[in-house]
Amino acid sequence: MPYRRASVTGGIPLSARVRVGEQVVFRELGDELVLLNLASGVYFGVDPVGTRIWQILDERGSLSEVLEALVAEYEVEADRCEADLLEFVTALRDNGLVDVVDGTAG
Repeated sequence: MPYRRASVTGGIPLSARVRVGEQVVFRELGDELVLLNLASGVYFGVDPVGTRIWQILDERGSLSEVLEALVAEYEVEADRCEADLLEFVTALRDNGLVDVVDGTAG
């Protein structure tokens, strides 16, 4: 697939897999999403595109697969989409809302 290069933002490679943090609950409200870390009290409100990213992560797990799906679904250049995706996931990780696992670890 053409979107598997080793780009990194915030130390997260596209080969990484992302999963919901253990202390995180979430709920879709219409086309938006609310995430809450029960341990820290940190919460995020996510717009429709962020909600779609969350849904694809839940379905597929790996960032490279999320990138492929987003480029196919939205009229967006792959490089721009990649940068935005990694920035979003970095923010989620840095706020304890997701765990990022090296994709080579299985």
